[in-house]
Amino acid sequence: MTSHTTIEPMTIEELRRLLASVGKVRIGIIGDFCLDAYWTMEPALSEKSIETGLMTNPVVGQRYSPGGAGNVLANLRAIGVGSLAAFGVIGPDPFGVELRSQLEALGADTSGLLVQHRAWDTPTYIKPLVNGQESGRFDFSQANILERTIGESLVSAIESALPSLDLVVINEQLASGIHDGFFREALRSLIGRHPEKKFLIDGRSLSDFYDGTIRKINDREAMKLSGREIDPGVSIPFEEIAPVVEALGRKWGKPLFVTRGECGVLVYDGRELFGLPGIQILSEIDTVGAGDSAMAGIASALAAGSAPPEAAQLGNLVAGVTVQKLHTTGTASPAEILALGTDTDYVREPELARDSRRARFFPDTEIEIVGAKMRPSGFDRVIFDHDGTISVLRQGWEPVMERMMMAAILGEKAASVPESVYREVAERVRDFIDKTTGIQTIEQMTGLRDMVGRFGFVPADEILDAKGYKDRYTVEILEIANKRLERVERGELSLEDVTLKGAVPFLEALVSRGVELYLLSGTDHDDVEREAKRLGYAGLFGGRIYGSVGDVSKDAKKVVLSRILDEIGAGAMARVAAFGDGPVEMREIRKRGGFAVGVASDEVRRYGGNPAKRERLIRAGADIVIPDFSCAKKLMDFLGF
Repeated sequence: MTSHTTIEPMTIEELRRLLASVGKVRIGIIGDFCLDAYWTMEPALSEKSIETGLMTNPVVGQRYSPGGAGNVLANLRAIGVGSLAAFGVIGPDPFGVELRSQLEALGADTSGLLVQHRAWDTPTYIKPLVNGQESGRFDFSQANILERTIGESLVSAIESALPSLDLVVINEQLASGIHDGFFREALRSLIGRHPEKKFLIDGRSLSDFYDGTIRKINDREAMKLSGREIDPGVSIPFEEIAPVVEALGRKWGKPLFVTRGECGVLVYDGRELFGLPGIQILSEIDTVGAGDSAMAGIASALAAGSAPPEAAQLGNLVAGVTVQKLHTTGTASPAEILALGTDTDYVREPELARDSRRARFFPDTEIEIVGAKMRPSGFDRVIFDHDGTISVLRQGWEPVMERMMMAAILGEKAASVPESVYREVAERVRDFIDKTTGIQTIEQMTGLRDMVGRFGFVPADEILDAKGYKDRYTVEILEIANKRLERVERGELSLEDVTLKGAVPFLEALVSRGVELYLLSGTDHDDVEREAKRLGYAGLFGGRIYGSVGDVSKDAKKVVLSRILDEIGAGAMARVAAFGDGPVEMREIRKRGGFAVGVASDEVRRYGGNPAKRERLIRAGADIVIPDFSCAKKLMDFLGF
C-alpha cells in the first residue's frame, strides 16, 4: 500500500503569518470569466401579460457576483492578495459591463480582460430562486467562438505582464471558452518559454495538456487521467487513489494537489505523498464554487513561497468557510479563515467509518481499534457523556425533535405544502439532526431558527429565538424522560431497563480504582443532575456533573475539558479519557490529546452496536469504539486499569 505523511495542522500563529504574507504577492488569473446572477422570484405576484396572455415571472430581487475565473479572483482578493490581474474575454453586453465593474471594484487590473464584439456573449448564469431554492438556470455562452486576433492579443497581454507576477492561475471551465485550439497551443508555448514562473491550473479537460504547470484536480479527474472512469457518488479508497496521485506527480514533474471531498486532500510535492483530512462541517453546505475557493487558497500560499503541504491547508480552510455560505459562490476573509483554523474539526478515517469490513478488534472482544495509538496505560480522570452513553431515558428523542422541527419550519403551511416540498424539508431536518447529535440542544435550536428563516414558510416576525424553540422541544422530551423515571420509581422498570448494559457497574469499578469521574450533557444541567440522583449514580461523580446552561458559548463539554486541562496540565492529557456516543466529545478530547472512546450504543435494545453511531464516532476521532459495557473486564484490561 502506498504510504503517506499526514500533514500536521498549522498553528494559529503560522496561519496568521501566512495570511499576512499574501498581502505582498501578485497573481494573474487567466480563464473563463463568468457572471453569476441570482434572481429572487415571487410567483404570488405573477400576472397575465396584456401583450401575450402569458403569466409573468416576477423578480423581486437580484444580485450578481463573479463566477468561474472571476470567482477565483474574488476569493484571492478576499484572502488578501495584494495585486490581481485578469486575463480573459467578455462580450459587448450589459453582463460584461457588470462583470468588469465588479472585478474593478475588487481592485483587479482588467486591462487584460478583452472585449470581443462578435460571436461572444459574456458567460452568464442566471439562477432563479423560488422559496429559497434554486430552479432551472438560464445560461449564456454556449455558442461563443474566440476570434484569432483576440486570442493573439490575449497571449500578448499575458506575456507582457509576466515579469510583474509571482504566480499565474489558469482557469479552464467552459467548452466554448477561451481555451480553443489556437489559444491553448499559444499558452502552452508561453509557459514553456518561462520555466521560472509558477503556473497553477484547475481545468475541466486540459489538466494533462498544459506542460510545466502545478495541477489542482479532484480524485475522479485523477482516476480518469489514469484510464478509469468512476461513477458519481462512488467513493475512491485511499489505496486506489494514492498510487495514481504519485504516478501523475512523477509524470508531470511538478507539485500536484488532488481534492477528495470529505476525505481531504492528497499532495505530491515531487518527492513525497502527503495527506490532509477533510473538515467536518455540521451546518448545511453549498459546494458550488468550493473548488475555486480551494484553488485560491493554494495559489495564495504558493505565491507567498509556502511549501505544497501548507498551501493545501490554506486551500482546505478557505473551502471550509465558503461551503457554509448558501446560494452564492462565497469568499473567505482572513478573519473567517482564522476562526475556522483556530478550532477545526476534521473528518477522521472516513473510509473505515463507511466500511465496517475494515474494522480491527482487540482479540476476542467487541472493542474496535480505530487509531494508530499505542495501547493506553491507565487514566486518572474519565469523562462520560450522559444520554446514550449511560442513560437511555431520552431514547427516541430524534423523532420527537424531527416532528418539532418540521412543525416549526412549515408553520401553518404544514398541511398544504406539496409532498415533494414536505419530503425535502424532512430530509434536511434529518440530516441536520444526524450531524448535530451530541451538541447542546440550544445550539441545535439555533440551527433550527436559521432553517426556519431560510425556508421562508413562517413570517419573519413569527420566528422564535433559539430558547423559544428549545422550550418547545424540552417540554416534549422531558415528558418522555419523566414517565420512564416514574416507572422506575414505581418498580415497573429497573435501573438496567433505562441504562446501557453494564454502564453503572463500570462506573463503580472505575471509582473503586480511584478514578475521578465527570458527567456531562447537552441537556439542561438541572435535568441531568436530577435524573442521575433519581437513578442512584450521581454520587459516583462527586459533584462533577455539567449540563447546558442555555448559552451556546458555554458548551458544557468544552468547559469540562478545559477545566481538566487547567487542573492537570497539558502534558498529562494522555491520562484523560472520554466516553460518549456523540461526535462532540470525540472531537474535543482528540484535539486536546486525550483518549476518545466511542460508545456506538443501540438505545432501544440497550446492548449491541449501532452502525450509524459507529460511523459518526469514527469520523469524529474515536480511538476505539465499543457497543456497550458488557465487555467491562476486558475493556478495563485494555485501558490499563
